Amino acid sequence: MDSKLKNEFLQKWEKYFGKAELPFVFFYSPDPGTATLANEKKDHSCIICELAKVRKGKSLAYNEFNLRCGGSLRYFGYAKGMRQNFEYFLSCGIPGEMEGERYIRTPEMVREIMKKMQTIPTDGKYIIFKRWDKLEENDEPEGVIFFAKPDVLSGLFTLANFDQVDGDGVVAPFGSGCSSIVFKTWHENAKENPKAVLGMFDCSARPCVPKDTLSFSIPFKKFLTMMGNMDESFLITETWKTVKKRIN
Repeated sequence: MDSKLKNEFLQKWEKYFGKAELPFVFFYSPDPGTATLANEKKDHSCIICELAKVRKGKSLAYNEFNLRCGGSLRYFGYAKGMRQNFEYFLSCGIPGEMEGERYIRTPEMVREIMKKMQTIPTDGKYIIFKRWDKLEENDEPEGVIFFAKPDVLSGLFTLANFDQVDGDGVVAPFGSGCSSIVFKTWHENAKENPKAVLGMFDCSARPCVPKDTLSFSIPFKKFLTMMGNMDESFLITETWKTVKKRIN
């Protein structure tokens, strides 16, 4: 990460969003670098809950050995498939054996969804999470993740559509919390005209974030465009200044 770019965003973020929480990034790397290897305990842990540490400034590195949730293993590229009977887990469950989450109507529908799923080629790499101000020169972000309240989301959403003639600069696909911030964002970043991803609608992950918070994940090349548009956008108007006062 070029230090000039890093500092430029920090200045613009403070200028237009005041005291709003800084974003963090994700990227894949052959070694963890200065990031801390996450705990390898075997008990289940939702990655969204663990990322609270990153939001507070701790850089974390994960791979197939220390991710403690089957969903993140799949959506971060470390597993090719889901656990046995996942189609029942996500839907109606199995009477007497498994309670279903009931997020999808039938197991058959889940199977169809899974058929269309791609993967992320990790090739033995770690996935690294770092808050923006902790980025170092050799870091190459692939996505920028905001956990934000409605007023901040309104600014990010509008900025994402600032240079879009179709008004479709943001998508909100169904999926787990971890799929929206990494999986969907990584695949968008590979497109010619990537879209930002609005997420954290996953009811199972909701307890890991404040009640008035959603995620807004931006493929890095779209993030650079959005950042370049900030100084000529609505962010310089009196309308936004009114919203910024509430953010602060």
